[in-house]
Amino acid sequence: MTHGKLTLPVSGRDHTLGPANAPATLLEYGDYECPHCGAAYPVVEALRERLGDILHFAYRHFPLSQIHPHALLAAEAAEAAGAQGEFWEMHDALFTHQDALDGAHLKLYAAAIGLDTGAFQRDLETQAHAGRVQEDFMTGVRSGVNGTPTFFINGLRYDGSRDFVSMYAVIAEVAEASRRAAVR
Repeated sequence: MTHGKLTLPVSGRDHTLGPANAPATLLEYGDYECPHCGAAYPVVEALRERLGDILHFAYRHFPLSQIHPHALLAAEAAEAAGAQGEFWEMHDALFTHQDALDGAHLKLYAAAIGLDTGAFQRDLETQAHAGRVQEDFMTGVRSGVNGTPTFFINGLRYDGSRDFVSMYAVIAEVAEASRRAAVR
């Protein structure tokens, strides 16, 4: 199932969904322009829906800007939305519109989710969140991430199939083992 460990555990610094004390934590290092991340997006959404309070999900940026020219700006857009309390809404918009991640489209998504578009635009122009995106990227590098998406389950790298059935089975098994260990 795994090769490698997460060097920076999921914490309050991360963008997360689900209870922090859930028996299973799934972390994704992703790139909004990566087609493989786009394919994994509905799988993660289905896992979150099916596992409910059993799963704590976290997302970190790993923009592969050498091959995805809009990935870095999209990551900064997600952070700019996050500064206004709307990270997950922008996250969803970026994956839903993965083929249109230029500045003009990002501003449209910002308006559609109700952001202060002036503040959003200023954040992008000044690269106000570039440091956060770079920090995520470097934590990935230190954890052995070299492509996207890369998943970690309870701090251990998951290199299995990225389909729902495979990931569900592993996460459910990890959650059950975590629950049993907590009872002891």
